[in-house]
Amino acid sequence: MIDRNALIQPDRGQQATAIHLVDKATLPDFLKGLNAGQRASLAAQKFEGGGYEHAIVPDGDGWFAVAGVANVNNLSSWCLAKLADVLPGGTYRRVGGDAGKALHGWVTGQYRFDRYRKDSTEAEPRILLTKEVALIEPALAEATAVLMVRDLVNTPAEDMGPAQLEAEARAMARMHHAEIHVVAGDLLERDYPMVHAVGRAAARSHAPRMIELEWGDPAHPRVAIVGKGVCFDSGGLDIKPASGMALMKKDMGGAAHALALAGLVMAMGLKIRLHMLVPAVENAISAHAFRPGDILRARNGLSVEVTNTDAEGRLVLGDALVRACEMTPDLVIDFATLTGAARVALGPDLPAMFARRDETAQGLIAAGLERDDACWRLPLFEGYREYLKSDVADLQNSPANGFAGASVAALFLDRFVTEGTDWAHFDTFAWRPAAKPGRPKGGDALGLRAAWGLLKARYG
Repeated sequence: MIDRNALIQPDRGQQATAIHLVDKATLPDFLKGLNAGQRASLAAQKFEGGGYEHAIVPDGDGWFAVAGVANVNNLSSWCLAKLADVLPGGTYRRVGGDAGKALHGWVTGQYRFDRYRKDSTEAEPRILLTKEVALIEPALAEATAVLMVRDLVNTPAEDMGPAQLEAEARAMARMHHAEIHVVAGDLLERDYPMVHAVGRAAARSHAPRMIELEWGDPAHPRVAIVGKGVCFDSGGLDIKPASGMALMKKDMGGAAHALALAGLVMAMGLKIRLHMLVPAVENAISAHAFRPGDILRARNGLSVEVTNTDAEGRLVLGDALVRACEMTPDLVIDFATLTGAARVALGPDLPAMFARRDETAQGLIAAGLERDDACWRLPLFEGYREYLKSDVADLQNSPANGFAGASVAALFLDRFVTEGTDWAHFDTFAWRPAAKPGRPKGGDALGLRAAWGLLKARYG
């Protein structure tokens, strides 16, 4: 296994292969510095300086790499990601500048998920040298968090059920000397009735539970991070079609984000009192499955009419958000693969973000742009609260009209967050349907780096 922490190292003048970055504007001057044979080599490889283009150029007894970027003076997280994937194993340095934000893609570009491949071969690592030594630790920490999300989401449900999410949380707690508390069985039914109802149909090996982790100085501001941990979603008795279940191993993507962000907070020693909550369930079908028409009583006493068992994520999050608010947090952030409506509205690359306070939304948007992890704010529009009205309970979980599905789901969650609490909600896809440099097809973190940027700016 590649040691990801060794992929970026301080530049102390050690031997390394050169990487030259050019853009359309600087390419002509760069070509003037090459000999005729080197220019011919670039021409033969059809290198024109476009983004993600690369070429290998002979240089005496060795060679150097040339890569095209949009702007050599303003690198994104992904400018070196393709090089990190395609170059031979070895040690490299950028000539004429440093990598900056592109350190992130250098690490994530070498990610492989080959846990189940018999023929997997370990690639020789590509190591990048940098003089920006202060950037190494935060770059590696962010990349590690992103890759944790990928690993958790890519793992199939049989090997990534509620028990495995608990094991991940316990391992993290041991590593960072955090406190962990898990509620299951009869206590779960009593204290977290909606989590229990959604998860009770699963096999014993995938029994539901509430996972809580706390870390940090109690005197520091309390921040709650909540993640939807539906480890597989059949849709329940309102069963999904086969095509709808194909990616449902990723329905614990919110939990993966919460775990990874919590790990990043602890690894970087952020001065907060961290409270991470993951309601972990499988939405299965059996004689014990909860039913359309059932009325559930939430942890805060609200009654919820189940109008669709496939809208289960908001139910388990409701109980978790109530618990988070009982501790009077300074900020609550939740992550969930909650609605298909968010994907219809924004596509797979942009997580929908909802926030009660404008300054929190603006902070998340700015942090996402800074880290190439953009999010898009959707409204918590008061006029749509009427869609949640029920004839027999305090509210229903899924209106039949289909309008503004992402906003209505967020308004449902809003009912479980204490009035006045600073709260942000990410409706994320946690998946990439097509590969991009540094971002392979499969599970991925979408919104995590934006949330980290806000936390770092506010509490760092």
